[in-house]
Amino acid sequence: MGFNATCTPGKDAGAAMIKVTPDVPALAIYLDPVNIAIQLPPFPGGLDVLMRFCRELSREAAKLADHLGNQEGRHALAEGDQDVRG
Repeated sequence: MGFNATCTPGKDAGAAMIKVTPDVPALAIYLDPVNIAIQLPPFPGGLDVLMRFCRELSREAAKLADHLGNQEGRHALAEGDQDVRG
């Protein structure tokens, strides 16, 4: 299924690895209030496709976080730090 969307994360946004069933993992993205689940593709090699996608997503998200952390003299936030500008 394909679709294009533009959205912004709400204050309670997050992400998690979930299990749709005991054998079917998925990536859940909670955008507050919209949720997206990225599931295992239903074709041969789907596990490798999802694994590659998740690794690329992780790398690019880290680049964006580093870029945003360096804007306007801000220091990069370490994982787990809270941004209290809110």
